[in-house]
Amino acid sequence: MSPRTPRVIPPWQLAAPALFVMAWGGNHFTPLLHMYETLGHYSTVTADLFLGLYVVGLVPGLLLAGALSDRYGRKPLVIAGVVAGITASVLLGLGFSSEVIICLGRFLAGLSVGVAMSVGTAWLKELSSAPFDLVARPTAGARRPALTLTIGFGLGAGVSGVLAQWGPLPTLLPYAVHILLSLAILPALLRTPESVPRSRVHGSLWLDLQVPLAGHRRFLRVVLPTAPWVFGAAGIAYAMMPKLVEAQLGELNLAFATLLTVVTLGTGALVQPQVSRLNSITHGRALLVGMGLMVVGVLSAVATSLTLSPALALGTGILLGAAYGITVVAGLVEIQRISTPTDLAGITGVYYSLTYVGFLLPVAFASLSGFVGYPLMLSLLAVACAGCLALTAVGLRRT
Repeated sequence: MSPRTPRVIPPWQLAAPALFVMAWGGNHFTPLLHMYETLGHYSTVTADLFLGLYVVGLVPGLLLAGALSDRYGRKPLVIAGVVAGITASVLLGLGFSSEVIICLGRFLAGLSVGVAMSVGTAWLKELSSAPFDLVARPTAGARRPALTLTIGFGLGAGVSGVLAQWGPLPTLLPYAVHILLSLAILPALLRTPESVPRSRVHGSLWLDLQVPLAGHRRFLRVVLPTAPWVFGAAGIAYAMMPKLVEAQLGELNLAFATLLTVVTLGTGALVQPQVSRLNSITHGRALLVGMGLMVVGVLSAVATSLTLSPALALGTGILLGAAYGITVVAGLVEIQRISTPTDLAGITGVYYSLTYVGFLLPVAFASLSGFVGYPLMLSLLAVACAGCLALTAVGLRRT
C-alpha cells in the first residue's frame, strides 16, 4: 500500500478562523445586554451605548488598518486584530463593574472587528484567487469572508448567551471561551501565506488613506444607499426586538435575545451562498432583492412594536436576517467588481464603515423613546428604507 498523501489545506482556510474569532469577539456582547442591565444595574441607554461604542473602534480598524495592510501586508494586521480581540475580552471579563473598562473593551472589540472586515475580507478574497486558489468560483472572494464573519457573529452571540443564561460565572465565562478560541487559531494563522507583494511601492501613508473609489459612480449610486441597512437590519432584529417584547418573557429575556440573534444571523448565513445564483437570475440585481426584504422586515418590526408579540419578533428576525445576508454579499460583489488589488482593502473598509452606521439605530431609538414611540420611529424608518430601495433601483439602471 502506498502512503496516503497528506491533505494540503487551502490558504484561505488557514486565514478564515481568524475572521471567525474576531467576529465572535465583536458580537458575543450583544445578547448579554439584559445581564448588564439586571446584574450590573446599568440603564438601557448605557447598555445600548456599550453596544454601539465599538463602532468608534471600528473606524480606525476599517479605514486605517486597510491602508496599513496595503503597505505592510495583510497578515501582520490580522494578527494584531486577533490580539486586540483577546485584550478586549480580558477587559470585559474583568471589568463588569466599571463603565470605563467596559467602554475600553468595547472599543478594542470594535477595532478587532474592523480589521477582520477590511483587512481580513481583502485577504480572504486574495487567497480565494490565483495563484492561491485555482478552482474557486468568481464570487468566492465575496462569499467566503461574508459567510465566515456571519457565522462568527452568530455563534459568538449564541454560545455566550447560553453560557450567561444557564452557565456558571455568567460575567466571566463567555469572554474566557473567546480568549481560548482566539489562542487556538493562532498557529494556523502564523502558517498562512502573505498575499501582498513585498515589491509593492508606496508613497506616503496619507496617500494610502485616500480611497478614490469611494467617489466611483457605481459606488455612490448603488452601494451607498444600501450599505447602512446591512447592520441596520441586525440592530433592529437583535437589539430592538428583545426590548420591545421583554415584558412578555420574564426571566427568559436573555435566552430569547440569544435565540433572536442566532436566528437572524443564521438566516443570513444560509442565504449568503445563494447570492451568486440570485445575481444570475436577476441579472445583477440581488441588491434590490435584499433591500425589498429589508422593507418588509422593517414593516414587520412596526407590527411587532404594536402587538409586542415574541413570535412576530422572531419572524422579523428571519426577514431581516435574510435581507442582511443578501445585501452584505451583493454589496461586496459590487465593490470587488470596481476595485483593484491596490485599493481593495481601502474600499472594503469604507464599505463596512458605512454598513455600521446602521448599527447605531438602537442607541438613537433608545435615546428618542422618551419623546417618540417605537411604532412611529419604525414607520418612518420603513419609509426611509423604501426610499433607499428606489435610489438603488435608479442607480442600477443608470450605471
